[in-house]
Amino acid sequence: MAPSHEALRLGHSGGGSLARCLQDAFSLPALSTSVAEARRRVLARLREWGIGEEVRDNAELIVSELFTNAVRHTSSERVCCEVRAVGPRLRLEVTDQGCARTEPMARPVTVDQEGGRGLMLVEALSDSWGVRPAEGGRGRAVWAHLS
Repeated sequence: MAPSHEALRLGHSGGGSLARCLQDAFSLPALSTSVAEARRRVLARLREWGIGEEVRDNAELIVSELFTNAVRHTSSERVCCEVRAVGPRLRLEVTDQGCARTEPMARPVTVDQEGGRGLMLVEALSDSWGVRPAEGGRGRAVWAHLS
């Protein structure tokens, strides 16, 4: 497992109050077994930071869905995950190395379909989410914000 790049920084926000920024980033092999490890790692970090149970549960599910999508739908060898808490906002970001045929988007599914609900869950559980090209131009990052 790659080492943690955790950082604790204190700074002033625009309103003059002290804002706390906590951050952790890691990468894992693009394997289905890595999804559970990513989930455990994010959950442990959020507990360590004192993030509330409901937000932790939602973040755990979101990371699981985003990491699973990166493993299943891209040609990546590794998948990166970044977790950042700044004041009252939590940002989760999963970055792949590979190219998928389509851009990730929530799609309606039928009751009989086994999969395809992951991004609908991300959309329902987060305040906002989106996709951006990964730095370096290869792959993409899918992010979600939670309050």
